[in-house]
This record gives sequence, structure tokens and C-alpha cells, in this order.
Amino acid sequence: MSNTPHTLRDEFPDQMEAIHALKMTSPEFARILEDYDEVNDRVHRAEARIEPVSEEAEVDLRKQRLMLKDKIASALNRS
Repeated sequence: MSNTPHTLRDEFPDQMEAIHALKMTSPEFARILEDYDEVNDRVHRAEARIEPVSEEAEVDLRKQRLMLKDKIASALNRS
């Protein structure tokens, strides 16, 4: 698996202004962003073997990251 970080800038390059605006007006969205960054960092550390975890735990972390990314995309589509 690639250990390239999946930053929000990488995932939503054309929507950074919208992300910032929504973050400033929605505490719920801001929390989703915080959760995404936290889970994304954990995935990166696991993939880079900085903090190794079981394969199952790594897959679960990737699923969490995808779920959060979907929530971010949905919120952006609604705004």
C-alpha cells in the first residue's frame, strides 16, 4: 500500500476555499475535518510502519478515512 498522505488539499484541490468557509460556519463540519486529519495521520503512520498495526486495523482505518471523506464531499455538495 502507498504511504502517501491523503491530505484534504490532495483530495479536494479545487475546493479548499469552500472547505475553509464551511469550517468557519459549521462546528460539525469542523469536527469532521479534525477527525479526518487524525485518522489520515494514523493511516499514514501505519502504512509507513512508524506505528505498525495489524492488517485488519489498517484496513479499518482506511475505511474510517473513506467514510469521513464521503461526509466531507457530501457537505461540500450541499453547500
